[in-house]
Amino acid sequence: MNFALVNLFYTITLLLGMLVLLEVGRRIGLKQMAVDKEGALAGIGTTEGAVLALMGLLIAFSFSGAAARFDARRAQIVTEAGSISSAYALIDVLPPDAQPRLRETFRQYLDSRLEAYRRMPDLAAAKDELDRSKALQHDIFTQAVNATSGTGHEADEVLILPAIGQMISISNQRTAALFSHPPTIVFIMLAGLMLVGSLLAGYGMASVKSHNWMHTFALAIVLALTFYVIRDLEYPRLPGLVGLSDFDNVLIELRDSIR
Repeated sequence: MNFALVNLFYTITLLLGMLVLLEVGRRIGLKQMAVDKEGALAGIGTTEGAVLALMGLLIAFSFSGAAARFDARRAQIVTEAGSISSAYALIDVLPPDAQPRLRETFRQYLDSRLEAYRRMPDLAAAKDELDRSKALQHDIFTQAVNATSGTGHEADEVLILPAIGQMISISNQRTAALFSHPPTIVFIMLAGLMLVGSLLAGYGMASVKSHNWMHTFALAIVLALTFYVIRDLEYPRLPGLVGLSDFDNVLIELRDSIR
């Protein structure tokens, strides 16, 4: 299922829900004022303020967390490119007869890493490619060990093996980051607070006789867009307005440089 369409569906549903509840709340408020004009709005300010404050707090934490994880994922791409480049450069210290095959395996590894993230909307296909990347990591490490063992190049292990280990470590960090998201209940609670806040805000609007549609639409649209952006930042590997494809160019340029 297309994430962009699903996210847009959730956002539009939330927007319509808030618009409906703003109007429902206003009408309930008008009815209450018709029965008890003085007491209808008693205490509504405190309740509305508490709910909206909690909603604002959750929005702030959700947006801040999503943005921080997005920045971390971008930094990991650059770090991985640097670690692969460093490990590849150290192939020069190995025996000449071991270098061609290892260089070719590095090229295959970079192709596999890029392909895994290109396939990301298809999680099953991406997992298959990530498994292939792990197999190539093992092959690279094994070749490096064999090239430095019993050949008089044992001292070179201190150079190339830690570099390969760092390359593997950052790839594992990137894989873990793919599944580093808040629990679904956080998004449900955020949407729920937006809906409840809309109901209470609509009730509070009943104190004004004229219905200001601009305020109503502005509130609902801003909250719905905020919800959309938070989810888009949280899942940058899935189709949407926010993505990491531009940063993948760092790995693509590295692959082009080692042809």
